[in-house]
Amino acid sequence: MMARRGFIALSAAVAALGLAGFATRSRPVSVPPPLPKPEGPLTVFHLGHSLVGADMPHMLAQLAPDGHDYNSQLGSGTSLRGHWEPDEPILDFETANQAPAYRDAREAVASGDYDAVVLTEMVELRDALKYFDAAKYFEKWVELASNAPPAPRLFLYETWHNLDDPDGWLERIDGDLERLWIRELTGRASRRHPDQPVYLIPGGQVLAAVARAAENGNIPGLDSREALFARTPDGALDTIHINDLGTYVVALTHFAVLYQRSPEGLPHQLTRADGTPAQALPADAARRVQQIVWQVVTALPRTGLGAEARDA
Repeated sequence: MMARRGFIALSAAVAALGLAGFATRSRPVSVPPPLPKPEGPLTVFHLGHSLVGADMPHMLAQLAPDGHDYNSQLGSGTSLRGHWEPDEPILDFETANQAPAYRDAREAVASGDYDAVVLTEMVELRDALKYFDAAKYFEKWVELASNAPPAPRLFLYETWHNLDDPDGWLERIDGDLERLWIRELTGRASRRHPDQPVYLIPGGQVLAAVARAAENGNIPGLDSREALFARTPDGALDTIHINDLGTYVVALTHFAVLYQRSPEGLPHQLTRADGTPAQALPADAARRVQQIVWQVVTALPRTGLGAEARDA
């Protein structure tokens, strides 16, 4: 009887610890305070994978004030753990990381050379959290940045999942932001490093808003979410990677958050990283997309925009 009682007590303790861990992970993450608006061009480091890509930071640089500069470390489907651990291979490392954009991530984030560091995690995000210790490694990158002399502004770039996700593409974007991206991924770092807040670049939220507007007939010449996504060499829809139009939307979103300025009136005819002209939206469609970007960015409190920027 005593042995059974001991087993029951142990089981109850384990269950309690498990529930406590779940409660900690599910605890709301406080909204960081507004950021001062940048007074000039920024130097930015991008860490991530193919949903960052070579073209998006290059487009951002064309939208940003003169003097904007950037470096990156990328891979294909690469997790934050994969970027951190030196013995883990990074898929397509050689092709994804070309001079002059590439810089070793650990060296870059610790250097103090950047005004802003933008982190993102691999998708499927559920798998990243469950199997790749996403929250633990997110915290490691935050801690590394917080010790830089001086510490950069830190941003989380929220992405998206496959268009054919069984739970629904829009549904995943709507449901994942607070629960997975914020609470699960950033919660640990937020609790342990309250003096190093992480701000949100809501790429998935903006892409979803643009897709909804297009499918409601509110963007001239753009009528579906698929129009924002790439095609494979055989012409099939690529359900995860965006095309030039989608990349433009995400670059506008980065601009709006990093510079705390409306993207309305910015150029819409840009080049890719290889110097070739990117596919461009018609001018009236680009203006509508720029308006949507600013509406979404100013509606979300985690983007760091203060009242001055929101009212501008």
